[in-house]
Parts: sequence; C-alpha cells; structure tokens
Amino acid sequence: MTEEIVTIKNLSFGYPDGQQALNDINLTIYRGESVALVGPNGAGKSTLILHFNGVLRSNGHIRLLGKPIDDKNLKWVRSKVGLVFQNPDDQLFSPTVFDDVAFGPINMGYSDDEVHQAVTKALEMVGMAGFEKRSPHHLSIGEKKRIAIATVLSMSPEILVIDEPSSNLDPRGKWELIWVLESLPVTRVIVSHDLELVEALCQRVIILDRGQVAADGAAKDILADKELLAKHGLAMAEQG
Repeated sequence: MTEEIVTIKNLSFGYPDGQQALNDINLTIYRGESVALVGPNGAGKSTLILHFNGVLRSNGHIRLLGKPIDDKNLKWVRSKVGLVFQNPDDQLFSPTVFDDVAFGPINMGYSDDEVHQAVTKALEMVGMAGFEKRSPHHLSIGEKKRIAIATVLSMSPEILVIDEPSSNLDPRGKWELIWVLESLPVTRVIVSHDLELVEALCQRVIILDRGQVAADGAAKDILADKELLAKHGLAMAEQG
C-alpha cells in the first residue's frame, strides 16, 4: 500500500460567525500523488488546505505522516507541508530573492552552507537560478509565482499545496508554470478552477461543494463527466 501523507477523518469546521465551512470530510492523500481540489467559490477548498499545515486546527481529525497536527508538532508540520498562496505577494517580503527563499531554512536552524545549498537547489527546481540578487517586487507575476514555490521547496517538503497557481497568468506563463510543477518530485495538492491545468497535472480530482466531498476519482473520468462538472459550477474549456 502506498504511504499515506495526509489522513483526514470526520473533519468538520465552522468559523466564529457561524458559517459552517467543512462537513464531515474524509480523505487520504498518498505519497507521489498529484491531486486537484476543485469546486465552486465558497466550497471550503481554502479552509481545507489551511488545515494541512495547522493555520486552522482540526482537533485530531487530520494527521500528517501519521502524526497529529498540534502545537507540539507544528514546526515539523510546516517543514513538511509547503503551502503556496494564490497571490505571491503574500509570500514575498524580503529585499532579495535569496532572502525570501532562505527565510524558511534559516528559521529551521540550517547552517549557512545548508541555507545556500537549499536556496540554490530550490531556485534550480523552478527554473530561476541566477535570480538570487534580484528584487522579488520587480519580477513578473509568473516569476513571482515560481519564487513563491521556491520559498517552500527550500525546506524540502513532503507535500506541496498550491492555491490557484494559474490565476493572473497569460497562457504562456501558465504553461511555463505547468512544466515547472510537473517536474517537481513531490506530492502535490492543487486548488484550481482551471481544469485545463488540472488535466495537465493531476491524476486524481476531488470535487468539494458546500463543505463536503461531492466526488473523488480519476481525473480522466471526472473531467469527462460534463453533467457532474456542471452540477458543481465547473466546466472544461471548449477545444478550438
């Protein structure tokens, strides 16, 4: 049996204002999978992925590599789960690309040599080698997204969780990012409305709607089911 990376059992979550965001979620993500999490706005996708690294807490209903996500394990969890936000400006705040990518390893206690090695490797993985001295604020949106991915790859995560990777990208930028993501040797969970990207990158699709798992199966089967997609506010782009 393939190793379980994320195990979710009977996870429900409500916000203080009374909004129930998740209702009895049961899911397992296995090592090496590339999984898409899709669904209409307000389905609970962002709430769910924020549980993966303890930004939101699950009271024992979610485990990472068999361990509960709690205060004792939180630093370890955040080294294993690389969470990449939709807007890279939420992740890039340092004067140089090097400083941004080095931030995680420094906080994890890496030595100077280990920090430099981690930064070099992460930038190579996203095709941004040589950008160390550049200001992240002067890069294109596509370049910023790749640097944001490098900021989590520098900690050698077990799982990469990416929120809407293709948002605000032109077609060329989107496909460049798809090629980068496809090459990464990590387990991936991708939240996206872009079903073309999902088709290119993911073998499994989970549809979330109204805080519940509405479908979970092979990408080729779910993406071919137009009726199912339409029922949950989704549609594949028509081929020209």
